[in-house]
Amino acid sequence: MKNILFVASESVPFIKTGGLADVVGSLPKDLDKEYYDVRVILPKYTCMKQEWKDKLQYKAHFYMDFHWRNVYVGILEAEYDGVKFYFIDNEGYFGGFRPYGDDVLYEVEKFAFFSKAALSALPIIGFRPELIHCHDWQTGLIPVYLHERFQGNEFFHNIKTVMTIHNLKFQGKWNVKDVKDITGLSDYYFAPDKLEAYKDANLLKGGLVYADAITTVSSTYAEEIKTDFYGEGLNGLLNARSNDLRGIVNGIDYDTFNPETDTYIANHYNAINFRKEKIKNKRALQEELGLIKDDKVFMIGIVSRLTDQKGFDLIAYVMDELCQDNVQIVVLGTGEEQYENMFRHFEWKYGGRVSANIHYSEEKSHKIYASCDAFLMPSLFEPCGLSQLMALRYGTVPIVRETGGLKDTVEPYNEYENKGTGFSFTNYNAHEMLATIRYAEQIYYDKKREWNKIVDRAMAADFSWKVSASKYQEMYDWLIG
Repeated sequence: MKNILFVASESVPFIKTGGLADVVGSLPKDLDKEYYDVRVILPKYTCMKQEWKDKLQYKAHFYMDFHWRNVYVGILEAEYDGVKFYFIDNEGYFGGFRPYGDDVLYEVEKFAFFSKAALSALPIIGFRPELIHCHDWQTGLIPVYLHERFQGNEFFHNIKTVMTIHNLKFQGKWNVKDVKDITGLSDYYFAPDKLEAYKDANLLKGGLVYADAITTVSSTYAEEIKTDFYGEGLNGLLNARSNDLRGIVNGIDYDTFNPETDTYIANHYNAINFRKEKIKNKRALQEELGLIKDDKVFMIGIVSRLTDQKGFDLIAYVMDELCQDNVQIVVLGTGEEQYENMFRHFEWKYGGRVSANIHYSEEKSHKIYASCDAFLMPSLFEPCGLSQLMALRYGTVPIVRETGGLKDTVEPYNEYENKGTGFSFTNYNAHEMLATIRYAEQIYYDKKREWNKIVDRAMAADFSWKVSASKYQEMYDWLIG
């Protein structure tokens, strides 16, 4: 039995702000229980829902030397879906109404504390991992601390580490003087070949330098981040470590996202009967959102954070033109004010054809995946992306830009070879996107049989965690031996 520990800042079902939580919550339960004992350590945020807090049981507590003082560290535990979760408790650091705040220095201190506390807790809970799987900058100090102060302790000897980059844009950067003071690391660690980057301390960089292996969430993104454009200033380091870097595409939970059993949707369907049954969800959504009731209209869904990264500047540029077509557009999400207001404006201008839902609702997202004909995702960069995987699962044809995980998971339609699960375009260009949407419209309206075959292939694609889990297992075995 090999012991694996996941350390992360969020995980479903306990706390979630993005795709990271889905990965940390879903991957451990799909690793082979016969060979791996996988456990997870998270912060115990006071903003967790009460129903989850009620399931936590006190395990132990201790005091740890951190930032020039003795700090309380509580350990709680819970079991969920056969996986044991531990929670690091300190209300001073993990209080507040949200898991993350806007004060960067405080965030750096909070997750430095979390990284050190997670390692210090291991002998107390009596779990010695052969490998620690760290996720994003919040856990970047774990490989560093392991190298620096825990190596001398027999218990920690020869523990391997993996660093997974979910989004390279966020790195945990602050000035060297403060970070040195907080972490207690010596000058040795703040050199350009270690934690220092462009005169600042960089927690993610520390993790990438000291981890035994680096992964990211799709093979195309693993290549992209070695370039200036996508590398966010760390492409030099990622090139230097390219032999230790691999891309493993995320999966989604096929029990949660299942059009046959989904409790959120009006009508269940599957790959065999979708031609007759999926349409009932479209009718229900048109009714609910006050859209014109029309079975035949091409309905495009968007579920996203409304930010530049997700390609909304492209959509804004051609939205008026797109609304001239015979389409309906349903948007769900929040984000930058200009995009929230843009969609509100078009809902006002094209009432009955555009629905702007400027909030977030898990239930409504499922309804959109199940009701729409196509799903638009024109990202500037997308490490993996989960929405397109959900769209495929529900037979809602993705229209994506060829970047990162979108390129790896959506096969572009080829009318000559009868292949493809969606539509894609290459350049970050609004009219190239519009042309691709119109090509999809044309197939939908004029070649309905071809369209249904695309849906068939989309629903047959397998992006469950089982596939990805086997690739992680290969990597673990390669590292642990």
